[in-house]
Amino acid sequence: MSLTIPSPAAGTTPSTDGTPASGTAQAPVAAQPRTYQVRTFGCQMNVHDSERMSGMLEAAGYVPAAGELADVVVFNTCAVRENADNKLYGNLGILAPVKAANPGMQIAVGGCLAQKDRETILKKAPWVDAVFGTHNVGALPALLDRARHNNEAQLEILESLDVFPSTLPTKRDSVYSGWVSISVGCNNTCTFCIVPALRGKEKDRRPGDILAEIQALVDDGAIEVTLLGQNVNSYGVEFGDRLAFSKLLRACGDIPGLERVRFTSPHPAAFTDDVIDAMAETPNVMPQLHMPLQSGSDKVLKDMRRSYRSTKFLGILDKVRDKIPHASISTDIIVGFPGETEEDFQATLDVVEKSRFATAFTFQYSKRPGTPAADLPDQLPKAVVQERFERLTALQDRIAAEENARQLGRRVEVMVTAQSGRKAEETHRLSGRAQDQRLVHFSVPAGAEVPRPGDLVTVTITEAASFHLVADPASADDYSLRRSRAGDAWDRSQADSCGAPVPGAAAGKTGVSLGMPTLPVRGR
Repeated sequence: MSLTIPSPAAGTTPSTDGTPASGTAQAPVAAQPRTYQVRTFGCQMNVHDSERMSGMLEAAGYVPAAGELADVVVFNTCAVRENADNKLYGNLGILAPVKAANPGMQIAVGGCLAQKDRETILKKAPWVDAVFGTHNVGALPALLDRARHNNEAQLEILESLDVFPSTLPTKRDSVYSGWVSISVGCNNTCTFCIVPALRGKEKDRRPGDILAEIQALVDDGAIEVTLLGQNVNSYGVEFGDRLAFSKLLRACGDIPGLERVRFTSPHPAAFTDDVIDAMAETPNVMPQLHMPLQSGSDKVLKDMRRSYRSTKFLGILDKVRDKIPHASISTDIIVGFPGETEEDFQATLDVVEKSRFATAFTFQYSKRPGTPAADLPDQLPKAVVQERFERLTALQDRIAAEENARQLGRRVEVMVTAQSGRKAEETHRLSGRAQDQRLVHFSVPAGAEVPRPGDLVTVTITEAASFHLVADPASADDYSLRRSRAGDAWDRSQADSCGAPVPGAAAGKTGVSLGMPTLPVRGR
């Protein structure tokens, strides 16, 4: 359990033995705000939940830790993969001696693994102060306060949603783009997936609430949003409108200043032609689609309780490419599902070859207690799964390289991101995402203006690899920069973070000239 050592009472001077000394009262010293750090594991939904955790902590008076040891460390966990447990308990073990040396420190664990393991976390790591689940993210500040007051760990797990998470304060990771949850939970019963048990049945937000949140993001400077849902295209099931998702996409097209709309993840079984039409006919919906395959074998899909077959899946891709010829399509694939034969695996390879995915997130099947698949016979040996995984990734890497090679010579618009590539110092390039979500590393010609994160540049692709594209303009004529409201918002956020005034800005406003990414200087 946590132990909090109270500070000496204000107006007294501590003696060498820790008891208040009598004498002249000292002027009270203003308490320093407690610092926090949120560590995130898992999917985009978890990333967005972490933004809410950060927002709630800051609303409660906490400030982000800036390199120093944080007073509060929050783990937002995932339970999808088998190593999720090891990752969490390994990190908690590392923090145990740190906390022992810093008695006022607190540790909290939330997310899917907390929803699943509950009391187990406190048994394995009794130095944890608070455990909360996926349905009560908003309880975090109160649980921390209660743990400090009571000098004991707090466990609070709800079985259904307390409040819709998007009503909670949010501190966004990015000023130029944002996540917007349109639903939470899942009504499907895939045998390999533990998410429905942890996130609950699907609950849909009202369209007006979603559009209001998007408008607020745009007003704050964002030019890109990604709509989130466990099965995003089944949106509307709760209020009985099967066309709700396509209507929502079209409504996003009517929001001035919103330049890029994405969504993840849809389910092939519920992916209908009206959604494809909305994507094709709404200019700010990007030519990019993440469509989880999971397996190319109809037998395995049946065992997974995935209510589509390979022919339907390939038909969806054909329709998308017919309406959106330059669409980039990505997927998820599981290798080594129980009972998967070599023939089944070959069927997956065949579908991957036909699908021509721009990228694929490939996973070795992970047995998760509490899922139907965990009790299926014919669990495959690790060596077999590994060998198939390597064959699949080799195939997909080849396809990705071939598909990226087709981009050579294309002019693409890239939204600049704050993160540059690992080799930025060596290559002197900045990074961003094309409209189809491909990663582009680009250089700025000598004498040309350097973009800010959130700005948009138009460049010609000059090199291609499996996982990225390169654009090195030969001259300033092959490089176009469009400064954006999102870039202005980035400047303001950087000015705010260091308290720098902005010349010419209105009272109380901060803005231009700060936060520009550093362009590495070439050596002489």
